[in-house]
Amino acid sequence: MWYKVKELSSQGLNQSQIKLELGIDRGTVRKYLSMSEAQFLAWISTPRRMPKKLNEYYNFVKELLERGPYLSAAQIEDRLKEHYSDLPNVSSKTVYNFVQTVRKEQNIPKHKEKLPRQYEKLPETEYGEEAQVDFGSYRMLSSGSGRIKIYFFTMVLSRSRQKFVYCQRIPFTTETANYAHELAFEYFEGIPRRIIYDQDRVFVKDENLGDVLLTDGFMQFTNAHPFEVIFCRKADPESKGKVENVVKYVKHNYLKGRVFQDIDRLQKEVLQWLDRTGNAKIHGTTRRIPKQEWEKEKQYLLTYSGKPEKPFLNLPIYPVRKDNTVLYRSNYYSLPLGTYQDRGANVLLEEKEMKRFFYTIDNQLLATHELSLDTGRIIKNNDHAREKSKTLQKTYELVFESLRYIPQAEQYLAAIEKDKPRYFHDNLRVIQKNIESSSQEIINLALLYCYENQILNANRFAEVLNYFENEQALKNVKHNVCIETGNLNKQQNADMQPQKSDINEYESIMN
Repeated sequence: MWYKVKELSSQGLNQSQIKLELGIDRGTVRKYLSMSEAQFLAWISTPRRMPKKLNEYYNFVKELLERGPYLSAAQIEDRLKEHYSDLPNVSSKTVYNFVQTVRKEQNIPKHKEKLPRQYEKLPETEYGEEAQVDFGSYRMLSSGSGRIKIYFFTMVLSRSRQKFVYCQRIPFTTETANYAHELAFEYFEGIPRRIIYDQDRVFVKDENLGDVLLTDGFMQFTNAHPFEVIFCRKADPESKGKVENVVKYVKHNYLKGRVFQDIDRLQKEVLQWLDRTGNAKIHGTTRRIPKQEWEKEKQYLLTYSGKPEKPFLNLPIYPVRKDNTVLYRSNYYSLPLGTYQDRGANVLLEEKEMKRFFYTIDNQLLATHELSLDTGRIIKNNDHAREKSKTLQKTYELVFESLRYIPQAEQYLAAIEKDKPRYFHDNLRVIQKNIESSSQEIINLALLYCYENQILNANRFAEVLNYFENEQALKNVKHNVCIETGNLNKQQNADMQPQKSDINEYESIMN
């Protein structure tokens, strides 16, 4: 075990990951990592016959266990403290070890031994008669640090032992379990006459003393397909041992040791594994090849004519941080500036095809990031933050190019920068947006007016621009009217006076 711990540590796994991989206590991992090989060999060769601090209480504990063999070590510890005020200050683990020693030496098991369950060999089911279903999960290795938890659905045809597996990143719901059934029926090219299940919450909402109540979604699914549903009793997984073995087989013969890349690739590869190995090798019990037996069995399956339709997944909601990032799996993903408005700012997250997609609550795409399996990183898109030194200069040059024929342009822009240094870039962008569709004459009038009246705000500049554009449009209309009425006498023309607008009208609006 010491060598295994050292080997995993050299591969980059941390203490928690080594604990999960080997199934040992984290303290043991820490102790082994702190030892050199020489220290370890010296440690295991040292006899550890340590004196038991609780030996003088041996008879007391023995009598307690004889009267109540069901008592736990914690209860024994409390009784010792109750009866002995001078009890040594020892840890609960020490008390537990001492109680176990007494139990072993006095042959006092904690629970009455159960008689082993008796089994008999059942005859094989007929072709097409039965399938079994179960779920599993496994923490796969990832290309970064840490592990990725995978959830999978399995179905096995009881006669041929032909297997199907469907993997996903989130726990199964009734909708996704129904979809996995459809995929299995498509894979098997038919539907068995009955399917055996655990009483899983995905399928069952109440046992009801044997009259099992199905979830609404699963009831609709079973009503739409011609198979009988059979549920095992609670805590009796052995009733569907065939699929239980498949779950172990998938974990230890396929997922174990593989490195997770993305879920679509994993699903594609698991089907290739089934075709290559899972359904292609001789089965240990039947001594036949499942794929060859399935060729016979599929002739007896009920017809499946549907088409699997992947359900819409309710995407998980994540809060937006003040710095316009989202914390997900120990990494920080950037969002466009302004996404965070207040404490109630949230986004939706979807993970697929080695990417992560962030959406607004109304499903508008906000950002896309490449999948990162590392931890503690800041994953940032360049367009989510302004490169102020470059973009500001570029915007200024665009605006000045449009205004360069106006002598006061440079002084006007400089005045805005001095008055609103933090919002200078925003003002430039508003000016640029509004002057793109205006004539040079109107731009000149608006800028001169704003410069002379010290209107140092781009939104108000836009209003002035709009005012002069309307004035120009009105003049054009009156000019066209005069041309069309040219048959009027000169006196009439002489008497016609075009309406004039006073700039004071605009000033009154601005005030």
